[in-house]
Amino acid sequence: MRSDAQDFPGRLFVAEGIDGAGKSTQLSLLQKWLEWEGYGTYFSEWNSSPLVRNVTRRGKKKRLLTPTTFSLIHATDFAERSERHIVPPLKAGAIVLADRYAYTAFARDVARGVDARWVRNLYRFAVTPTIGFYFRISVDEAVKRLVDGRHAISYYEAGMDRTHLGDAEESFRVFQRSVISEYEQMVDEFGLVVIDATQSIEDQQAQVRAVVTRRLTGARTMEARA
Repeated sequence: MRSDAQDFPGRLFVAEGIDGAGKSTQLSLLQKWLEWEGYGTYFSEWNSSPLVRNVTRRGKKKRLLTPTTFSLIHATDFAERSERHIVPPLKAGAIVLADRYAYTAFARDVARGVDARWVRNLYRFAVTPTIGFYFRISVDEAVKRLVDGRHAISYYEAGMDRTHLGDAEESFRVFQRSVISEYEQMVDEFGLVVIDATQSIEDQQAQVRAVVTRRLTGARTMEARA
């Protein structure tokens, strides 16, 4: 990664974990709390750049994406968002909250068979986050949450392009176990802060806020609330 978030007046907090871990909920709660505390925030979401959105959608629909192609498309998406929607807010002193970051590529792409060093080099331009949270959950619990929420597991989400299994739920379990294995290795490699995602939403949020609070010293706030 090219530089550290501490090189900017803003802060960068990242939420990682497999689908169903509840990271989006925790990041949303964190954003509301930070804004209540008077901090300016900016939200960034994985795979959201309009630059490659249509290409990605068509590729997924026709199931044409190879592991390397998938990796390159996501890296392009990330690069565009980084230069337009992550670095500028950090320079302006905002708190940037990223729902998935480069670590998602390090986990998913490698689980799909892409070389780990190649993927890490591909994202060498990324800013190192102030804090990277990893919401740890088992595959079984993730599946239960997705099914209970009536969430249809898609072809690529289930890793069916990699496992070649005909059942989406079974494929999800196999693929996500590989993704989890990559995340677990990154905990020490990148100093990710582990949050037990099986805890209550309130307990998880309390832990997240405690960690974030320690890294807000000197961060800019907006004008006082009326």
